[in-house]
Amino acid sequence: MEHVRIWSDLGCLRVICDTDHRRLQLAKERFPSVDVTSDFAEVLSRDDVNGVVVATPASTHVRLGLRALEAGKDVLIEKPLATSLDDGERVRDRLARSDSVLMVGHVLEYHPAFLKLRELVESNALGGVRYVHSSRLNFGRVRTEESALWSFAPHDIALVLRLVGVLPTQVGCTGQSYLSEGVADVTLMDMRFPGSVMAYVFVSWLHPFKEHRFVVVGEDQMAVFDDTADWNRKLVVYPHKLDWAEGRIPLTQRAEGEAIPLEREEPLRAECLHFLARIRDRQPPLTGIDSALQVLRVLVAGETSMRQGDGPVTTASLSGPPDPYVHPSAELEPGAEIGAGTQVWHFSHVMSGARIGPQCILGQNVFVGPGVIIGKGVKIQNNVSVYQGVVLEDQVFCGPSVVFTNVVNPRSGINRKDEFRPTVVRLGATLGANSTIVCGVTIGQYAFVGAGAVVTKDVPAFALVTGVPAKISGWVCRCGVKLSFEGETLTCSTCGRRYSIDGDRISEKPASDECSALSPLRERARS
Repeated sequence: MEHVRIWSDLGCLRVICDTDHRRLQLAKERFPSVDVTSDFAEVLSRDDVNGVVVATPASTHVRLGLRALEAGKDVLIEKPLATSLDDGERVRDRLARSDSVLMVGHVLEYHPAFLKLRELVESNALGGVRYVHSSRLNFGRVRTEESALWSFAPHDIALVLRLVGVLPTQVGCTGQSYLSEGVADVTLMDMRFPGSVMAYVFVSWLHPFKEHRFVVVGEDQMAVFDDTADWNRKLVVYPHKLDWAEGRIPLTQRAEGEAIPLEREEPLRAECLHFLARIRDRQPPLTGIDSALQVLRVLVAGETSMRQGDGPVTTASLSGPPDPYVHPSAELEPGAEIGAGTQVWHFSHVMSGARIGPQCILGQNVFVGPGVIIGKGVKIQNNVSVYQGVVLEDQVFCGPSVVFTNVVNPRSGINRKDEFRPTVVRLGATLGANSTIVCGVTIGQYAFVGAGAVVTKDVPAFALVTGVPAKISGWVCRCGVKLSFEGETLTCSTCGRRYSIDGDRISEKPASDECSALSPLRERARS
């Protein structure tokens, strides 16, 4: 609701979206001039909305953010960007194919105290940074869907990375779950950087008092950013000194801390104003996709270290995916695009103009025609030809010998290239071995086409279709398991996801989706 308050004060709020009808009613009572809806698609369809703020549970950030990008909106997503590195890179890849602005809400980077602290570090007023220690502690709201590491630590990780300027070479993390199994309530992360710089991030929601303190120790001075202190003491510099007496005995000399004057401004408001400025000038935001992915890499490394329990995770775990691999017998024509980590195996042929995303696998004897678009993490088994006009979105699986067409009534003696009809296979769908996909259809996200089926019409999301012609014979979860009825709800017996059914359509029951939509502030450049 804080976002709603600020955007309303700025005069930019057009619509509030939330699936919790009680909260939506409270918002309507507090902001009667603003439209409200529980339908996110309605928000994205409005011409008077150019920017969307996604302030929802972390597990929904990627889903909602991608939908907003696909609708051509500028997007501000609350931290963290995603809950996995794969999802974060999906957002990066989608952003690269758009002209939208994407910003992540690492709000403390806009705090006047941190901006001044950053200025002190960059001007070398503290001397070279030796180490950083941050503590974000409270006896407050306990989460059961994400650990204290993912809930609290992104703030401080973002600040550390901004000051040090590089990713750490090692990340270690320990933690303990006391309230909910598998959800750490207390974590301690240590980061090792080039040049012997170290940083520690201690977070907990099981602490007897509130403490938000960020300490930077330099060669010449020390600085403390204490966000729980009064405004005139939020940033204090300590010019402590160390003298060496005869015999090389170190003697410390304490000095009074000097409070640094700060402009009084609410950090969230400063963040929102920064987003508005980027909507207007189309420049990269301070906390854009690159810095958000760096924070995400450190979080993932910390989570990995904590779960493995065998010490720090090295730089190799923080690096991006490997270079693409093309087998010597395969042909990759000039002008074809292939993403990082993608593998193209024996006797495959990728034609000029094809675009293949990262981390895909093309098996033996796969043909990819000109203009074909293949997303991230797609797996195409042996002997599949993907013709011009076909789009395979992220994480699509094509079994062996799947058949695509691009003309309804082909004849060898008649050229019908001007009659090509597009075929779209949505996110996470599976096409079984020897199935045939007749051109002009759309296969919905996470749908499952049985082996040998012939698809002649659109397939709804999550549908299981079999036979010739293919017909709906059931429903599948996004994890690939067939769903069973539980009253009027479909439930996955493996992962526990739940779905509602409406005729021949089902939809996953989401977590609370709350977002603020902003008024238009710029005209998009059009070619």
